[in-house]
Amino acid sequence: MAGLDSARSNAYIRVMAKTKDDPNYKVIAENRRARYDYAIEEDVECGIVLMGSEVKSLREGSANIAESYAAVEDGELFLTNGYIAPYKQAVTWGHLERRKRKLLASKREISRMWNATQRKGMTLVPLVMYFNHKGLVKIKIGIAKGKKAHDKRATEAKRDWGRQKQRLLRHGD
Repeated sequence: MAGLDSARSNAYIRVMAKTKDDPNYKVIAENRRARYDYAIEEDVECGIVLMGSEVKSLREGSANIAESYAAVEDGELFLTNGYIAPYKQAVTWGHLERRKRKLLASKREISRMWNATQRKGMTLVPLVMYFNHKGLVKIKIGIAKGKKAHDKRATEAKRDWGRQKQRLLRHGD
């Protein structure tokens, strides 16, 4: 079993290294606060339905998902309150900046997310929006549970100890 876990982690490292070397892979917007405020149980990669002016605006890198959330409504997954700046050249046929955008996932994934949010008290938090290796816009949604204040303090203490440990190993003090 331990060999299987190391094989999985090695495969994960190879995939992450591949995406960083890939010239098409580009992070558009990241919700850094999400990992601090929520305990992420798992994450799901979803496509997103966009208009042409939204894609052009995302190519310029002007988006924000920090204040947004995802929800399952009528069997479909939506991103609410995600900000995509207006594209200057598309003044006439532009888009609404904070409109509700449909997310693309399989029915099985959507039903699993709905069950998690209804039964277990979880929430759907957008973690990162990016262009994948094919140049398509993807968004990673985390199935998360809110952290209490003491959980946040424990996470911060663990992170500070990791930094201090690295500093000690680097300087040898």
